[in-house]
Amino acid sequence: MLRIEGLTKRFGTNAAVDNVTLSIPRGEMVGIIGRSGAGKSTLLRMLNRLADPSEGRIVSGDRDVTALKGAALRRWRRDTAMIFQQFNLVGRLDVLTNVLLGRLNHRSAALTLVKSFSRDDKIRAIAALERLDMGHLLAQRAETLSGGQQQRVAIARALVQEPQIILADEPIASLDPRNTQVVMDALFRINREDGITVVSNLHHLDIASKYCDRLIGMAAGKVVFDGPPHQLTSEVAAKLYGIEAKDAGAEALDQLEAIASEEAQRAKQDAERARQTAA
Repeated sequence: MLRIEGLTKRFGTNAAVDNVTLSIPRGEMVGIIGRSGAGKSTLLRMLNRLADPSEGRIVSGDRDVTALKGAALRRWRRDTAMIFQQFNLVGRLDVLTNVLLGRLNHRSAALTLVKSFSRDDKIRAIAALERLDMGHLLAQRAETLSGGQQQRVAIARALVQEPQIILADEPIASLDPRNTQVVMDALFRINREDGITVVSNLHHLDIASKYCDRLIGMAAGKVVFDGPPHQLTSEVAAKLYGIEAKDAGAEALDQLEAIASEEAQRAKQDAERARQTAA
């Protein structure tokens, strides 16, 4: 069980995440929805401790995650694998080596410095790639892959960490519809077959509803909805996406999906610009 207690993150006077309290049981597949700037990415970064909260706690079992330091913090980051919309692969390295980087937190400090990997590490990495239909590309440089292929490599890298939780920050934002389905199918299988908790920020309401057991809706840093997809009414969704919806009719829902699609397209463009800047 992951407990989030009064979690707040401020940047100056602005609360990007504002007093969020949630419990996420092990094995759930959770979608976090809402407009850009709602606090979704900041929340995920705090869960992995890539960002520290201004207030509140994150508790896993008997561990106060917000108090972890040193080796204990490294173990937490190993147990909570991150997947990013920009993939975060090393383009000049081959696919297998990129996946093996997910094993670094399982090595001693000395071996980590020289990036020495055991035979067992390599077997795990190859198995993860084959599971994602990427085994035939293990010797190929990561920078030559398509966006969908790169995201599958990133998922394989997360898998070899042997995580308890996968945090996916806009994992399909830069992908076309076919690769969107491939990536979401992969995350869904991992959740169901391995029992790994998956928490994913998603823009498309239809995709979030299709794959996730539970949706958490955020607006202006606050949680304004928490429940199964079938309970997400147009009135609640309107609050998430900042429009007026006086009834639960199809027209209002169509408008909401159009806004979500615009948000997804904007995220895709942002991801593409980020990759071009990195190149």
